[in-house]
Formats: sequence, structure tokens, C-alpha cells
Amino acid sequence: MRLFTLCLLAACARALHSYEVGVTDWHKPFAGVPLLLSESTSPVFHRSKHQDGQSSSMILSATQSNVLAAYHSVNGSLAWRHLFEDEDNILAFRKDKDVVAALSGPGGAYFRIFDSTAGHLLSETRLHDPTAGLLQEPGSLGIAVAFGSEEKEKDIFVLTNGHTLRRLSRRTGEVSWGWTAPDQTSSVIYSKILVTPSTVYLLGLTKSFASYTLHITSLSPETGELIDSGDIPSRITSGLSEPLVLSDVKQPETNPQIVWLEEGAIKAFPLTPGLKSKSSVVKGAVYKNIEDVGLSEYGQFVAIKDDGSGRVIKLTPEGLKVIWEFSDSATSPQRTGSIYSGGIDVDGFPYIARVFWMHTLKLASAHVFAAHLAEGKGLVTGFTFPFKTGEHGIITHVAVEAANPEPYRVLARLALTTSTGAVQMWQQDQLQWTREEGLADIPVAELVELPERKIASHSESDQETFGARVARQLLDAQDFPQYAVNFIRRFVTGSYASVSSSVAPPANTTEPLSRDAFGFRKVIVAATSHGKLYGIDSANGEILWSRVFGLGWAAQVGGHIIPAKMFVTRTVNDGDSPQVVLVTQRKANNGLVDTVLFHVDALTGDDARDKSQSVDVLQGEDIVSGPLVEAFLLRTASGRAVVCLDEFLQVNVYPNDDETMQALEKILPSVRIPLRTGPPGQRRLTGHQIPKTVEFTGKHIAYPTWSLPFPPSEDIRAIFVRPSDPVASFGKVLGNRTTLYKYLNPNLVGVVTGPPSTAPLSESSTCSIYLVDGAKGTVIYHAVLPSVAGACDVKAALVENWLVYHYYDNEVGVNHAKGYRVVSVELYEGYGVDDKRRSSEMSSLSNETTAVSVYEQAYIFPRGIRTLTPTSTSYGISVKDIIVANENNQIQSFPRRFLDPRRPKQKPTAEEAEEWLIQYDPVLPDDPKRVLSRNYQVAKTRRIITSPALLESTSLVFAYGLDLFFTRVAPSNTFDVLSESFNKAQLMITIAGLALAIAIVKPIVARKRLRERWYN
Repeated sequence: MRLFTLCLLAACARALHSYEVGVTDWHKPFAGVPLLLSESTSPVFHRSKHQDGQSSSMILSATQSNVLAAYHSVNGSLAWRHLFEDEDNILAFRKDKDVVAALSGPGGAYFRIFDSTAGHLLSETRLHDPTAGLLQEPGSLGIAVAFGSEEKEKDIFVLTNGHTLRRLSRRTGEVSWGWTAPDQTSSVIYSKILVTPSTVYLLGLTKSFASYTLHITSLSPETGELIDSGDIPSRITSGLSEPLVLSDVKQPETNPQIVWLEEGAIKAFPLTPGLKSKSSVVKGAVYKNIEDVGLSEYGQFVAIKDDGSGRVIKLTPEGLKVIWEFSDSATSPQRTGSIYSGGIDVDGFPYIARVFWMHTLKLASAHVFAAHLAEGKGLVTGFTFPFKTGEHGIITHVAVEAANPEPYRVLARLALTTSTGAVQMWQQDQLQWTREEGLADIPVAELVELPERKIASHSESDQETFGARVARQLLDAQDFPQYAVNFIRRFVTGSYASVSSSVAPPANTTEPLSRDAFGFRKVIVAATSHGKLYGIDSANGEILWSRVFGLGWAAQVGGHIIPAKMFVTRTVNDGDSPQVVLVTQRKANNGLVDTVLFHVDALTGDDARDKSQSVDVLQGEDIVSGPLVEAFLLRTASGRAVVCLDEFLQVNVYPNDDETMQALEKILPSVRIPLRTGPPGQRRLTGHQIPKTVEFTGKHIAYPTWSLPFPPSEDIRAIFVRPSDPVASFGKVLGNRTTLYKYLNPNLVGVVTGPPSTAPLSESSTCSIYLVDGAKGTVIYHAVLPSVAGACDVKAALVENWLVYHYYDNEVGVNHAKGYRVVSVELYEGYGVDDKRRSSEMSSLSNETTAVSVYEQAYIFPRGIRTLTPTSTSYGISVKDIIVANENNQIQSFPRRFLDPRRPKQKPTAEEAEEWLIQYDPVLPDDPKRVLSRNYQVAKTRRIITSPALLESTSLVFAYGLDLFFTRVAPSNTFDVLSESFNKAQLMITIAGLALAIAIVKPIVARKRLRERWYN
């Protein structure tokens, strides 16, 4: 039976052909926005030498998406990336020649070694149980990675949990020896390592009453035996992020030193195995900060004076010495604060770059200092470059790589990270490439339909004069002969647009955006968590436009924009350019939270309110002075409006005009708004209604109408509703000619509950899923699901009368094994066949809304998933498949026929076979032909959006998370388009032959009939 099922699945599946890969779909891989918490995770250049003697440069970085990645510095493409699990956070990485070492997990529980060129995982070592990891704040506190001092195969020294040091093999990751501090962080937390040929130094802090005291421990690098340990007289108030450990690989005979800032003075302590040295002070200025620019191994760092000026200080055999001060680096209103970064050239000489933005010139400037040039006196070269702050925000981090082709010439390459998540490569004043890594963090997105080509090209024709219109039409008429020739060619050969052909525009095209013949091409409007809005071409994934969010009044104090919901308020069917409204939360650094709307033209990104120019940041409209509770779309005569509820449940509408208020007044009696209320442990789902009367505030205020309490052990994890897709059929005709009518209550809402986040994890905890009538709080469907160690990972989707949810079942019993389950539930009106109740039109107060027949069936699912969603088509005629993003980083489709809860347990009868029902099999087949992403690794997908095309048979699929992926599927095959194998030329020849035969035979028949008349 299972073999028959697989064969039937293969027969009904439309597999993507090899020639369609990359044509009807596309994939954009990302690594994520660089993690800038410390120097141990920030972007850095790394040059690898190859066997032929050549070398190549890459940019290594850990990211906020928990990815360790390398970019090719030449073109910005991903050289490699390694995805870490969500609970295994990257804490630090270090590079050396052909390897990259990384620490991750609580307290540095896991240690991995990667090949720096290809990213292959060479070894993985678990250093301690993750549950025993010390959770420090910040996470990088108490962990460190350092390479040994050997010239060739340097072993790796790893500090974890703030008190344990291990020496591990560079190639295998095996532990040579380990040392643990006796107090185990009760008094000292270690956080930095320095390795010399004779000694390993651990730098830590001892907490005192009002400050920290430096503590140093020296160990033998061969055996790990303790040499000495003790406190250094010091008073540090800023924590372990400030003390630096300096050495000089260019002058190994120079004693390494510890450097820290104490009461405006820079102090240093020489490191010797016996720790008998005395500290010294760098005199000559008052300092407010010292910065590690990544050149501690070359004995250089930057000290910031009290007036903001930057000085370069170098470790010399005589001690610390100020070797340079950047001119005009003091704090000034004419420029931003400086960002300092260090790098090396191909010969291993260090450079320090200072990058800042000049408000007067609207340009970025870079000064690069090389201490070894100009006969050792130091040389600074500078240049400006046209960084576009209106498109990419502000510069937040800089990595530098330099070259010295001539004695007094320095060429610099800067890898910039911006506040919007972009990573850019600049070579001097020339932009080499840009990666929009902010797209790896998209909270909301929508697919917007494009206008027809004629409408798109003549959108301004309503404003032109009669003469101008006649002239334009005469100019268009010159293309008629070519059009006629092409029409005849297409008519004869059948070379029309194909469903498997690309809809991407030609390169370097200047034509306005327009849809293709089948509506496959759309604009994807996506908002990121890094303050930027994008318009993406669904044909090829290229960025059409982008806008940076303005902060409004919060620009004076700082803040950030958090996208909440996105609505398409105007479509091409409304007779104008499509528009989108983004609802966001603006969190200012002073703690205030406001709700701000951004209204844009979906085709160009222009401000639909005409409040900001296209070259400036996009300014929004403050609609609520406070946080957002809920937002929904309201249909009006000319389009759609947005309704927002604030924390006092006041109704705020956008746009606030007479047309919108009249539309709101009409729908108020039917509006039902279920909201999550109550504290954890007393959580409720409370229904609200909006009265027609306006309160003294001048606004409508929603009031509660019902409340559904949940047990104290349950907290609301998610609320989901049915999409507003068209329903083609209100019933299902059975094989015996009776009908099951779909339960289509418009107020139906789904709720997923689980243990409160504050509750301790317990194996006895359970999860639940509810279907609730949002008009009066009646529970229509309820199921209790097992949790996994107290955690709930339930994914659910609701479309028409069909509910699908996925979970992990860890219970073991007779004929019952652990594994993933998917449950398919169908709801029908009444209590049997032909029991029609008209649930889609029924009054919300009717008791018949609870008259429901439930059909459900559970299946064993192949693997875990991240999200799921049903397909969507223009009229709802096509069968709806379920699209999932599985844990193997694949986008996969599952047919509804295999999830039908009415599949019979025995061989189907004739009536059941007439319904195309197949015998129930508890295991869903894992058909590789149903993998939509093919060979692409679509990593860490958060959500899948489906959108209808003009063809009823086709649904567009857009998946976003760490990567972006787009494709199209035909759940019922392309029944509304002729097959590409259809031979139209043969048909035309046949028709022409028949016409010729008729023309020849017709006079012959006429003459024959005439002769017959003479004889008759």
C-alpha cells in the first residue's frame, strides 16, 4: 500500500526540471549582520597563503544570526559559512594562518576548528556540559582563545567559564592538559590569555568594594603547572573590556605588558613568570578611554584623550611610548566621533585607520597611520569617500587592510559595517561591493502586484494635453509593423510566454516596473529590524529600492525602529500605484515607546505622504503616543485604511479622514477583536468590540465582551487567524452525492498555549491548541499536546475549514514511538452530511456556530520544521498544499490529499475512490521531488509567504529567514495553460491541410451533385 501511495504521489507531483532551476526560482544566501559586541566577534581581514605561493584575502565575522562566515574580499560573495544552533551562541573566534578557532555555548562549552579557506569543520570538542556553563554578561566575559608561540603548528589555548584553561591540538582538538582555578570564579574571573614561549599568562579581575583589581596567573605552557598568581595594585571601574595585554611579534625580546586606565592615567605592568615587576604610568595627558584596535600582538593601541583626540601608543623595549596623535581628532560638531581599527599588510606590518563622517562636506574620511614608514617616524595618508548615509545609515565598525606599493604611498581597503546591517568594501574612495546583510533579519514582508505594462508606461497620460496624446500615439504606431510580424510568428509557432520561462527583466533596462503575462513578477516589500525598508524584484531577487527609517524626534536622543505589521493599502485594482503601510514601534533611548506608520509607494519606495525626499531618510507619522496593542486593515471606497489600538484600547485610524471614518462606522457592529490579557499564570483571551459612540477623548474605545481563561500552567504563545483568501467551494460533495458543508466562521481564531516562560522546565508540562469563536469565546476545537522538556514548539496554520499543526511527541508506548507528528483537522457545519448552517453568513450571536463536525487524523512527519503555510491562489479553485521549511534547511511541499483526515483505514470503496481518497498510511512519504528548494540550503527560515499569480493554478512562494528564497508551485498542475510540449505548429499544419482539402474537395462535390441532379 505504501508503494502505491508513493507512486501516486510521484504521479501528482509537478517536479521542477533541471532547466528550470535558477529560472523560475532564486536563492540569496546571507550570513547575517556582523556581531560587534567585542573584537573577538567583529569582522576582520584574514589573508591565507596557498600552495603556489599566492595569497588571498577574506573577511571573517561572527553574526547576530549565530553564523560564522567568510566573505571573499574581491567581490563580497560568501566563501563559506557555518550555522550554529540557536542555543549554541558564538562567543569568540580567532584566526591563524590556515585555521579559525571558535568558542560557543554557555561559558564556552563547545570548541571548533575550521579550515580558513573552505570552512570545513576540522574538529569539534565539547569542553564541558552546557548546563554547567556560567552565563556571564556580556557573554564574552570569562572566555578567550589564543594560539601558541610555536612557529609552525601552534597549539590553541582556550579559557572557558572564567576559570578553566586548556591546551588543545591544532589539528585534532584533543586536550593536552587542563588547569582550573581553585576558587572557580568565586573571587577571580579570568578573561584574557597571553602565550609566550616560556609562560602562559591569565588576566582576570578580583571584585573589591568599589572597583576591580587586576589578578594575574602564570602557568607552564608545556604542563599547565602553576608558576605564580597574585593581584596587581590597581583600581579598575570599567570591567575586563578595558585592560589590554600587549606583546610585539616583530620584537619578541620585548617584555609583554598589561595596560589599563586608572583615574585618567594609563598604567602598565610588565609580565614576567615570577610577577615581580612594578607598574609604570604614561605621562603627558589625561585619558578617558583606551581602545583595542586588534593590534595588541603588534604592541599598538589607541588612547582617547579627554578632549576626544586619538593617540597611537606603542610597546617598545623602554616601555609604552606615544608615537602619533591624529590631527583634528578632538570632539567637534563638524564631524562624528572617530572609529579606530587596526590591520596588517601582506608583509605583516601594522596599520591603524581612523574613519569619521564630516557633516559639512557630507563625506566620510579615512586617515591611515603606518608606524614603520618614513624611516620609522610614522606616516599618515588620508582620503575621503562618498559613503551614502541616507541609504545605509551610519558607520558602526571598520576593518582595515593595507598595502604599501611605494615608499610613501599607502593603499587601504576598508570593510564597513553600517547601522542598517550592510557590509561594504571600499578601496580608497571606490566602492567595490555591498552586501545587504540586514535582509537576514526580516520581521514582516508582503508581495505586491505590479501594474500592467501599458498602465505602467502611461501612468501619467491623464495629465497630458490632446496634442501630446496624439503625438504619443503616432510615435507608438511606428512599432505596429514589428508587432504584427511578431504576432503572426507567435500565432504560427506558439512561442508565447511559458510558465517555466524567466520573468526577470533584461539587463540595464530602463522600462518602468510591470507585471508579466501570468503575474509571476511582483515586488517584495520587506522591513528589517535594522531600520530599513526594501523593495525586491521577485523575478530575480535584486533590490529595486531601499529606504532608511527616520527616527523623528527620537533622533535627538537615539533609538531604533521595530517593524510590527505591514499592510497593502492600495493595489493595482484600485486604479493607482500600489502602496504599503508599515506599522512600527519606535523605542527611544530615553525609554519612550511610540507607534509610527511609514507609508510608501511599493514601486519606487517614495514617501506616499510627500513628507520626505527620496534621497533622505523616510519619515513616518506618529499615530499613537505609546505602544501598539493590535492593528488591522479596513476596506474603504478608494482603497484600505489601517486601524490601530493603543494601550488604552483607543481606536486610531490612518488616514484620519471622513472616508475612513465612514467606513469604520459601517463595520463597527461586526468587528470582533480577541486580545491576550492578564499576567502570566492568569492569562486570558479576551474578546473586544468597538461601540459606535465616541468617548470624550474624541476616539472610539474598545470594550471587553467575553473572556476565556486558561489554566495557570498555560500561557498564550501564539494567536493565528485564517487568511482572507477567496473560497471557491462552500462544500465537499461525497461519492454518495451527499455534501459536507465547510465551517467558515469568519471570527474563528487559533491559539497555541504552553508553560509560562517563568515556570521551571518540566517533563510533565503540556502544550495546547485551541480554535476559538472570536465573537463570543466558545471553544470549537481543543487538543492537548506533549511538550519537550517543558518547551513547546507547535507550528500551526488555518485556511478555510482546514487546520494543520505540527509538534514533537516524546511519549513511548505500545505501537507508539517518539517522533514528529502532523495533525490534519477539517471542520464541517452541523452534525453530519447535508446539514447546511451557512456559517460564513451566520450571526455571531447564533448558537448554531457551535454545531460543528470535526474530522482529524494524525500522521508521522519525516522531520522537524521551522514554519508552515498553505498555498494561495486567485480564486481558491486549486487544491491547497502545505509548504514547510524543514530542519534540513529545505522548503518542501506536502499535498493536501495525503493530509486528508478522511482517508479510509481500509481499502477505499468505489465511492471513496471517486473522491480520490487513498488508504490511510500513518507515515507521510518524504518525496524528494516535493523539495522546492532543490539543492539550495535555505537556512533558518522564519516565515513563508504565499501569494496568488494571475494563473489560478499557480501560487508564488517566498521564504525568508537567514536566506531569501522564491519559487512558484502548481498544486493542481498548470491546468489553465497549454503544456510546453504542445505542438502548435503541427496543429496549424493540420488545420491548414484540412482547409486546403476542403477547398479542393468542395468544388468536386458541388459538380458531382450537379451531375446527379441532371440524371434525376
